[in-house]
Amino acid sequence: QVQLVESGGDLVQAGGSLRLSCAASGRLFGIYNMGWYRQAPGKQRELVARFSSGGQTNYADSVKGRFAISGDSGKNTVYLQMNSLKSEDTAVYYCNAHILGYDFWGQGTQVSVSS
Repeated sequence: QVQLVESGGDLVQAGGSLRLSCAASGRLFGIYNMGWYRQAPGKQRELVARFSSGGQTNYADSVKGRFAISGDSGKNTVYLQMNSLKSEDTAVYYCNAHILGYDFWGQGTQVSVSS
């Protein structure tokens, strides 16, 4: 079983920054099958950023140049640094681990950006 616990969500003004953390435990097979998604009210959950095979990173077009995903394998923790936040970044942010064909999710952390 895999457990994911997100933290770091907050209310911030537009243009500000936040760093989200996702602490993972269980049979992970590494942190490079993990990523971040978000879901705004009334919208579908969407990819924000994730690691792909070989440790490469993928980003949604809407966050490229502003957000950065990173990880600490020793701590089994993945981070999402979010800069130049916009009101449209307001959402619940979820940590995801995709392992052997299964998706595991955290409980989510709320990010609210005021304009």
